[in-house]
Amino acid sequence: MLYFYPRDGSPSCTVEASEFRENWTALKRAGAVLLGVSPDDIAAHRKFRASLRLPFALVADTDHTVAKRYRVWGAKSMFGTRYLGMLRTTFVIDEKGYIVTVFENVRTKGHAAQVVSALQ
Repeated sequence: MLYFYPRDGSPSCTVEASEFRENWTALKRAGAVLLGVSPDDIAAHRKFRASLRLPFALVADTDHTVAKRYRVWGAKSMFGTRYLGMLRTTFVIDEKGYIVTVFENVRTKGHAAQVVSALQ
């Protein structure tokens, strides 16, 4: 599984990562391998992982290469300002490398449980 999120330490990203941590046992039981991807650098990821005690790896996509390949680097809007950024999206990928489920426009609260349900 790949989950794309905008920024280490932001309130919504913290909720999402924490819920994945809380659902870690169920994810592992379902056979999932989880990677979080954001445009933050390795140092930011180390700090974020340590502060939340995350049991999964975070990928530093500082040049947006991975996000662009998955088409999750795109137009966003905040307070009337448009900009490019990470579109919060989760991909469930099977053992052969095929994308089997895509969660777009993710709402962070309850998302990890939604993913666990999809894996069962």
